[in-house]
Amino acid sequence: MPSPLAAPFLASLVAALLYAVGSRRHLRVASPARRRALRWRMVAFWTALAALVAALDSAIDDQAAKLFWVHMAQHVLLIMVAAPLLVLAAPWTPIWRGLPLGVRRDLAATVVRRRRLLAAIGAVAAPLPVWIMFNLDLCMWHVPALYGVTLRSEPVHDLEHLSFLILAVLFWAQVIESPPLRPRMEQPQRVAYVLGGAAVCWLLALVLTFAPSALYAGYGALASRPGGLSALGDQQVAAGVMLGPGSIPYGVFVFMALYRWLGSQPEAASRGRGVRAHRS
Repeated sequence: MPSPLAAPFLASLVAALLYAVGSRRHLRVASPARRRALRWRMVAFWTALAALVAALDSAIDDQAAKLFWVHMAQHVLLIMVAAPLLVLAAPWTPIWRGLPLGVRRDLAATVVRRRRLLAAIGAVAAPLPVWIMFNLDLCMWHVPALYGVTLRSEPVHDLEHLSFLILAVLFWAQVIESPPLRPRMEQPQRVAYVLGGAAVCWLLALVLTFAPSALYAGYGALASRPGGLSALGDQQVAAGVMLGPGSIPYGVFVFMALYRWLGSQPEAASRGRGVRAHRS
């Protein structure tokens, strides 16, 4: 049986193989314009896989048990790098096409027979439930008692990372086009959605920054830390990682969404004037 550290690499390898096979089939039937779009999505996919392996199956994972700020960087890689890149890459169709035809038929038949379950999943994956689950999950795992369990138990630690990744993918899929998935909100709503998520992240970072003492006994009990950081200093650096690098994807999305939305306003107004002139 593979070790827990090897599991993320093996899962990424399987996803990479399916994606490579499916992408080749996808590119064969795509138009030239579609091929160009697929190629930059492919770059996003491979970068996302690299971020996943770096976060979960590299020296970062080893150091996360010794330094809180490295553990926070691991979370940022999962939630703010790998997840939005996966959504941007939209690997769903290529991975599906990479599966053997018989497997696809069996899975499709199972989905058809489970229509009620599919409808329930669709309801849970709506914007508001996803926003609540994503931010509740983020805050819950940073409660000191539960965070301490993740440091002592590898299965719980793996569950933490899995929940971060899955809910982050669902979160970003509400605001980023990821064919065949389509966001249900308009651009202004998407901006508010992401800013609300950023506010929760900032509040959590501020709690870590201004706490008068180290909140996590697992790190406080360490006799020494690499770099000679105190437990409180380590916690404050971790807050800086969350507040700084962890905020960049939020900011990038808000800037791009506002740019596109404001850029579309003159065009919409021009179309409206043209329609009125035509009617008159």
